[in-house]
Amino acid sequence: MALTLMKGSEAIAEAAIRAGARYFFGYPITPQTEIPEYMSARMPEVGGCFLQAESEVAAINMIYGAAGAGARALTSSSSPGVSLKQEGISYCAGAQLPAVILNFQAVKGGGNGDYHLLTYAPASVQEAIDIMMYAFDKAEKYRIPVLFLADGIIAQMMEPVEMPEMVDYKIDPEK
Repeated sequence: MALTLMKGSEAIAEAAIRAGARYFFGYPITPQTEIPEYMSARMPEVGGCFLQAESEVAAINMIYGAAGAGARALTSSSSPGVSLKQEGISYCAGAQLPAVILNFQAVKGGGNGDYHLLTYAPASVQEAIDIMMYAFDKAEKYRIPVLFLADGIIAQMMEPVEMPEMVDYKIDPEK
C-alpha cells in the first residue's frame, strides 16, 4: 500500500471508518473539531450517518442507541466534553455496549458504577490508525466502551501513513 500524507485528526477519523464505524455523533470543541468536520463529509460517502448533536450529553446517548442496535459507533470530544458524557459512558458500560470514544486532552475517567474502560494512547498518527482498528474489535469482544486518547499535537501533526483496507462490517441481528 502506498503512503499518504495525512493530518492526524483526519487519519484517525478515516481509520475509524475503515474499521467499520458508520455512525458518528458529536459536538464541536477544540482541539477535536476536525474529527466531526471530516466525518460530516466522509460518512455519507460510505453509507453512514453523521449527526452533530445539540450537546455532548445528546451525542453519547445517540452512541448508546446506535451501539444498542449493534452498529459500530464513534464519538469524540476533549476532556470537558467527555466529563459531560460520563453518565452516558457509565450507561454504555453497564449495558455492555461496545463503542469507541475519542478523547482529546484526557486526564482521568469517571462516571457512575464500578467499571473499567480499555484505554489506548497512540504516540504517532500511524499508531493511531492501527490502534483505531483494534479499538473497535476490542470494544465488541469485551462489550465495553473503549477510550481512545489523543492530543492536539497528534491531531495537527502530518505524517506519511499507510491506511488499512476497509472492513466490511455488518450488523448481525441474531447477536
